[in-house]
Amino acid sequence: MANSVIMPALEVAQETAKLVAWLKKEGDSIQKGEMLLEIETDKATMEVEAEADGVLAGVTAAVGEDIPVGQVIAWILDPGESLPGADGRVIQAAGDLEESPNVKAANDMAAGESGQTEQAEKAIRSIGQISPKARRLAKEAGIDLDAVQGTGPGGEILASDIRALIEAKANHVPASQSVAPAAEQLEPLSSIGRLMAERTAQSWTTVPHFFVEREVDASGLNRARAALGPAIEQSHGVKLTHTDLLVALVARVLTKHPRLNASWMDAGIRLNPDVNISIAMAVPEGVVAAVVANAHSATLGEIARQRRVLSERARDGHLRLADLTGGTFTISNLGMFHVDSFSAIITPPQAAILAVGAIKDRAVPIEGGVGVRPMLRLNLSVDHRVADGAKAATFLHDLAGAIEEPEKWLA
Repeated sequence: MANSVIMPALEVAQETAKLVAWLKKEGDSIQKGEMLLEIETDKATMEVEAEADGVLAGVTAAVGEDIPVGQVIAWILDPGESLPGADGRVIQAAGDLEESPNVKAANDMAAGESGQTEQAEKAIRSIGQISPKARRLAKEAGIDLDAVQGTGPGGEILASDIRALIEAKANHVPASQSVAPAAEQLEPLSSIGRLMAERTAQSWTTVPHFFVEREVDASGLNRARAALGPAIEQSHGVKLTHTDLLVALVARVLTKHPRLNASWMDAGIRLNPDVNISIAMAVPEGVVAAVVANAHSATLGEIARQRRVLSERARDGHLRLADLTGGTFTISNLGMFHVDSFSAIITPPQAAILAVGAIKDRAVPIEGGVGVRPMLRLNLSVDHRVADGAKAATFLHDLAGAIEEPEKWLA
């Protein structure tokens, strides 16, 4: 039985997904549950498994293309089974474009004389040599696809080919003289990069930010890492980091400051019952915020282990949707990049984000004199609709106390 492979929708209101890689080649045998393809959504890159046993055939989606969800991109057939329409009748997926000249020619010839079989097969093959994005752009611009010479593998018509023709029309350049724009002229945004740009712009222009900054003596943080690190590495197999300690301390302090762990909603302010700390992580395509769930009740070792797993998934591009949802407060730590301090943009509907700089030795006043201490600068960005300056300052004061004496909060 022929089973269609469609571009899946992994998120609410998702319209397209980018095909990153086929993990199986056309003609390969595949079992249900095996990873078939890799796609990139607005939040992460994910692997998609096959939903049936059989042989991969009829692949029409090209790597790198943005493909509408629900579109058929391949088939999984039983051994020896033919593709739907292989008897000469070309079947188009529901919702596809109106019958193109190639489809019409193929169907007309399939219904005609047998001597035209070779010509019909050529027309049928040409249908799959146009990327979905190129189809859409061509339709919007009124371009006849039959007159386009594709530059992709096997003569496939790519979106860049259509853009070149559109640009040539705009500049009154003959189509024969137009060329696809050089790749180095434009760095395309990934889905993650585009989403990050849209959401940060939306947050900055719609959320009333204000900022509270404080410098803290990190001697206690260093002491706790040195004291607790060896035992955690032995019991959980992971090295303890300053970020792990900050996640644990911030989560525990937030239980006493519910407004900083709240969410702005049109109907009012939602006080979140759990403290789920999002950790901003750099990936090649931009930044993702992976979530350490229930950080307020997790042990330091559990937090360290969760953080390492999330870091590895982010590095490999295999974060799951569950890894990216449910955050109630974000920590963005740029200390490892030697940044002294910075201000971060809130991730709605969260009420706040903590920006953490590097721990550096600085001269500070100590009991009427001057001494050198490892100092840490914290900058808290807050949604003024959810919490005022006094609430933000009180939270930061308690967090500073927890950093200076972490043992009291981690016992």
